[in-house]
Amino acid sequence: MNAMNVLPLQIMGVATVLAVALALWAGSGEAGARARMRRTFLAVDRLTSGAAAILATLAMAVAVAAGAWQVVARFATETPSVWSEALVRTAIVWVAFIGVAVALRAGALVSIDVARRLSRGTVQRALEAASLAAILSFLGVMFWFGWMMAERVKFQEMAGLEVSMSWGYAAIPIGACFAMIGAIAHFLDRKPTDELETAL
Repeated sequence: MNAMNVLPLQIMGVATVLAVALALWAGSGEAGARARMRRTFLAVDRLTSGAAAILATLAMAVAVAAGAWQVVARFATETPSVWSEALVRTAIVWVAFIGVAVALRAGALVSIDVARRLSRGTVQRALEAASLAAILSFLGVMFWFGWMMAERVKFQEMAGLEVSMSWGYAAIPIGACFAMIGAIAHFLDRKPTDELETAL
């Protein structure tokens, strides 16, 4: 593994440790600087989660409209559209990568919750912190290499759309940023709103 591949992993490792430590610090106090920081971060999260939900919804609407046009063009006019398939594919990629931020914020992704269900107090919070560290590490790698891929393909064009392929690959780093904010906000916002807390 060359230095170019090791460096981003080292940076992401350090950034993950710092982010989790800061989240633990901000989430452990009900007053003072910790509470102010938590409230500020959750206010930022409300904006970013709302924006992510709107972007994912718009991307889905574009995919549905382009897919409908593709069907009409193929079967009604018998002149298949050359751009609609590429647009559907790109829009679905955006839905997936932006939508994961909304899912992370809501705690709606599939999780193995036996350990958390059987633990309490400090042990439970340590498991949540370890989970957050794993999520942030993965998203950090996605951001770094997604950005590199978007840069690498910026002079290539998508067949049928005649726009830079970077528009498709940009969903990876942008979605990773939204998802990181959502994951930290879910960690800080300890309301019993997810399935795990209301299951029994």
